[in-house]
Amino acid sequence: MSFDPQDHQHLRYNPLRDDWVLVCPHRMKRPWAGHVEKPEEEDIPRHDLKNPLCPGNTRPNGKVNPDYESTYLFTNDFPALLEEGPVPDESDDPLFRCSEAKGTCQVMCFHPWSDITLPRMSVSDIREVVDKWAEINVDLGKKYSWVQIFENRGAIMGCSNPHPHCQVWASSFLPNEPSVKHRTQRDYFSKYKSPMLIDYVNKELQKKERVILENEHWVWLVPYWAVWPYETMLLPKSHVLRLEDLTESQRNDLADIMKRLLIKYDNLFEVSFPYSMGWHGAPTGSYHHEDCSHWQLHAVYYPPLLRSATVRKFMVGYEMLATSQRDLTPEMAAIKLKELPDMHYKDRKDPPSQ
Repeated sequence: MSFDPQDHQHLRYNPLRDDWVLVCPHRMKRPWAGHVEKPEEEDIPRHDLKNPLCPGNTRPNGKVNPDYESTYLFTNDFPALLEEGPVPDESDDPLFRCSEAKGTCQVMCFHPWSDITLPRMSVSDIREVVDKWAEINVDLGKKYSWVQIFENRGAIMGCSNPHPHCQVWASSFLPNEPSVKHRTQRDYFSKYKSPMLIDYVNKELQKKERVILENEHWVWLVPYWAVWPYETMLLPKSHVLRLEDLTESQRNDLADIMKRLLIKYDNLFEVSFPYSMGWHGAPTGSYHHEDCSHWQLHAVYYPPLLRSATVRKFMVGYEMLATSQRDLTPEMAAIKLKELPDMHYKDRKDPPSQ
């Protein structure tokens, strides 16, 4: 029997994280009798007087939101990281180490309406989101080593408010994930004299096995080493270190491809598709004075849904204790996403009868 990666179990290496994922495509044939999620409620009012993210509403700390008409940024009322605080005592014990952690947390609303999501926004509105992301990275990047912009969409991904928004956590330290990527990309650049993700994008564009969408400046694909069922990565085709380095045309193309990719996500199971996404680019703060040319800007999307709007992938048991594992191959996921319509499912449905 000859090996077929679409039928037989195998390991795939992730050069960005320097680890492996176990791929078991034959498990897709097993029946599902596990937990089933309750479909999320989509009857969301455009403006809810009780929603602390809506324009003009009062937040729990007593502050009143302005009547914003585009994006709106404010300091998180319940931040995980604070700008000031006592410094822990140093210890030379290798088993009980502690270090200083300072930072700030912000919330950024994408739009004044609560009943809208990024794929339902106009490309021009999404472009304003992109510009605000770049502005945030510049402002907080002057002081902090890492600026993590991320969006949790959907209740099963921990989002407690349906209003379209993301979070920003800026820290004095380089967190675990970007720290690993900083090392692996630097090592690759040192060995091959080229940014890892530039080489990767070029090879993916040649293979066309996992590319879902592309335009002049961007590629949306399922990584060869993806862990989540419909995990994807969004990358510029040219070398870009940080969000603020994107040109006008790159920002326009980013807004365009983001809308298209999120429409495909929603169309997959005809539901407002849950995910956690975030941007990774060259670190900031003191790293501005270092050579970070090994870095390549990219966004990652980690969606939990597996077979339907109600069946999710759980990262438990073997994944927590041994190695990340997936059933659906990245190639299968890419084909399913690529074949989906470009028109949002809500726009394709017949209007209600009068």
